[in-house]
Amino acid sequence: MKVVSRHSLPLAFFLYRADAWIVPQLSKRIAISSRFLTSFYGSMSSELPALTFVTGNKKKLEEVKHILSSNGNKLPFDVTNQKIDLPELQGDDPVEIAKEKCKLAAEQVQGPCFTEDTSLCFYALNGLPGPYIKWFLEKCGHDGLNKMLVGFNDNSAYAQTVFAFTIGPGHPVEVFDGRTEGKIVPPRGSLDFGWDPVFEPLEGNGKTYAEMNKDEKKAISHRSRSLAKLSAYLSENAESIAQDLSTKKARSS
Repeated sequence: MKVVSRHSLPLAFFLYRADAWIVPQLSKRIAISSRFLTSFYGSMSSELPALTFVTGNKKKLEEVKHILSSNGNKLPFDVTNQKIDLPELQGDDPVEIAKEKCKLAAEQVQGPCFTEDTSLCFYALNGLPGPYIKWFLEKCGHDGLNKMLVGFNDNSAYAQTVFAFTIGPGHPVEVFDGRTEGKIVPPRGSLDFGWDPVFEPLEGNGKTYAEMNKDEKKAISHRSRSLAKLSAYLSENAESIAQDLSTKKARSS
C-alpha cells in the first residue's frame, strides 16, 4: 500500500476539508447568535422589572412614556407608575434634593425607578423659591410671586426640572437637569396650571407658558429638556441597564 504524505497532498484538498468543516460551524454560530439577538430584548422586556415613575398622575405617566418611546427608541423594559408618600426634603440645591428623593423612592420600590422635581428660581432671590415654589404659590398666589420682586431691578428667573434615575437601592443615581430661562411677569393666560401664567420664557415670543399651546410649550419647556436627556440616557445604556437588572434578578432568585 502506498503511503501518501500529507505534505504531498494538493493545497486544494486541505482548503476543501477546511471549508467543509468551518462553514457549517460558522453557519451554526451565526444562526445561534441571530436567534439570541432577536430574542434578547423581547425576553428581557417580559422578565425584567418595569421602570417605575414615582407619581400618582396617570397623565404624567402617559406623557413620559410617549417621550421615552419617541424618535424610534425601543427600550427593553416597560414603564409604570407608583404613588409614594415621600418626606419633604429641605435644601437649596434641587439636584441634591432630586438625588436623595430618588434614593428614598428606590428603597420603597425595591427596583429601578425615576423621580421628577420642578423648581422656579428667581435670580434676585438667589434661587428662591426654587423647589419650594409649590408652597410659595399656595400661600402667595400669582400676584404674590410678583410682589416678592418689588424693590429689585431684576425679574429674571429660570424654570428647572430634574429627573433622577437609579436601577435600585444602593446603586448610583443619575440626574438630568433641564432649564428654561425667562422672567416673572404679571399673570397672563389660563390660571389653571400652577405658575405658568407668571413665567415668560425668553424663547416664548412674548408669551407666558399659560398663553402657549401644548406644542409651543413642549418645544422649549424645562420639563421636556430634562426628559429628553433621560430618554437619551436610557436609550444609549439600555443594554447595560438590562444586563444589570437581569443579574440583580438572578441573584435575588
